Amino acid sequence: MTFANLLDLVGGMGRFQFIELVLLSFPAIMIASHNLIQNFSAGIPSHHCHIKAPANSSWGPNESLMDRDTLKAFIPLDQNQKPEKCLQFTEPQWWLLTLNATVENMTIDKKPCTSGWTYDRSVFSSTIITEWNLVCDWRTKRQMAQSIYMAGVLVGAVVFGSLSDRFGRRVILTWCYLQMAVTGTCTAFSPNFITYCIFRFLTGMALSGVGLNTTSLIVEWIPTRVRTIAGAIIGYFYTSGQIVLAGLAYSIPNWRHLQLTVSVPFFVYFLYSWWIPESARWLVMAGKPEQAVMVLKRVAKLNGKTKEGEKLSVETLGKDLKKEVTASKSKYSVTDLGRTPLIRRISICMTFVWFSTSFAYYGLAMDLQNFGISIYLIQVIFGAVDIPAKLISTITMSYIGRRITQTASLILAGTMILANIFVPYEMQTLRTSLAVLGKGSLACSFSCAFLYTSELYPTVIRQSGLGYVSTMARLGGIVAPMVKITSEYYPFLPLIIYGGAAMTSGIIACFLPETLNEALPDTIEEVENKIKKIKTLSNNGMTEKILLQDAVSTTC
Repeated sequence: MTFANLLDLVGGMGRFQFIELVLLSFPAIMIASHNLIQNFSAGIPSHHCHIKAPANSSWGPNESLMDRDTLKAFIPLDQNQKPEKCLQFTEPQWWLLTLNATVENMTIDKKPCTSGWTYDRSVFSSTIITEWNLVCDWRTKRQMAQSIYMAGVLVGAVVFGSLSDRFGRRVILTWCYLQMAVTGTCTAFSPNFITYCIFRFLTGMALSGVGLNTTSLIVEWIPTRVRTIAGAIIGYFYTSGQIVLAGLAYSIPNWRHLQLTVSVPFFVYFLYSWWIPESARWLVMAGKPEQAVMVLKRVAKLNGKTKEGEKLSVETLGKDLKKEVTASKSKYSVTDLGRTPLIRRISICMTFVWFSTSFAYYGLAMDLQNFGISIYLIQVIFGAVDIPAKLISTITMSYIGRRITQTASLILAGTMILANIFVPYEMQTLRTSLAVLGKGSLACSFSCAFLYTSELYPTVIRQSGLGYVSTMARLGGIVAPMVKITSEYYPFLPLIIYGGAAMTSGIIACFLPETLNEALPDTIEEVENKIKKIKTLSNNGMTEKILLQDAVSTTC
């Protein structure tokens, strides 16, 4: 008897699996908010140098010149005839207030802002940009903050991936819920930029642990036949979180209040996570059959299979799952991700897939202000496109296969991103449409990658494998904001880098084995034997073909 058979014995996709799926899916809403919140908490409003009221003037000492025609006497205009963001005249140019006055072909001394900045607060009432003046010479701090957050997600993938293989999925998940609640709340009360970055880093760590252990618990408790649908459900909760974020950000324009709003729900998730049982599959592999039996009996009772559950014992479990119990006596580490041929190939291919998907995804999703339309509207559009994208992904994964879905989604995403290079900046609708299609394709890739990776790696190293590829994804997320800086040299360079990475990874994904309708592997040997069987069948087929040709030749 395999563990899949044991799941069917205690109810298959029963009441317990349904409740667990719902409870594990709800946090995905707020996870999406934390991932993308900096689009709003670090939104860059229109700004220009703050000009102090001239002596003996009728203006109040703190009055802004934002809407006064006299502003052009103090601040030069850029090529779009808007006030320069980072420069002001050395001396007031009162003559510019005269009718038809122009500064074309004239050199007037300018200097950086000396008295801070005046911000347009019609869209964002308060952001970390306006609070700590992260503009002009400090403008790269915005990308740095997001990269630090993604670095936290990367460290969390390494740390919590290993810890969950050692201490269990549910224990680490519960801890990560609490860490997200506490550090996310502390972020809202950060007194300065450095403190903000520290708490965002810790929040990113916890978020990674939540994602990894949620995936493992679902994959290890859900029967094979409905695993794809379960993965899609979580994906839709994440998608709804993107749309919810737009509504929250519109209703709560103050970044501190918004940050607090998306963090407090994790206290609730922390409390109810104690109900979620540990993965019985992990308990068996960790050499804890007594606890595995207790958990399986509890699940059987919830699924209305009490009699079947009562028949389970440590002895029967050891007999039925002899292979898994034997494997549990072996010790595994991250080095096993590259020790054997097929596992090594999977790890190499998934390195490119996860890095490029995250790299291109955050390159698009964290640059909403550059599309020239309402940031709230584009956030809703970017979230809504995931609905049909993930539906298509679910259908293709279920009927065509994981490998084709993974390959096609990455290549299509790369094509859409690269196509935007040739679209003039003035054609905002077309540029936005291509970006939306590219982002939807990357959502397909993410949806497929989570499930595909869980099915490719065996139970004994599944968390280590997920932790490793998640690390690669977060590395992509760290690099993505920095690539934006290259646009200051060549505006199209970020698109070439994002699109090229996605297309290259799509081609590399062709070398992954298919897992459609395959039982979840528990040991490394199972995975390696799979490729040996394929080679044997292939060789046998070739031999039969040669024998058939010889027979035909002899007959002729």
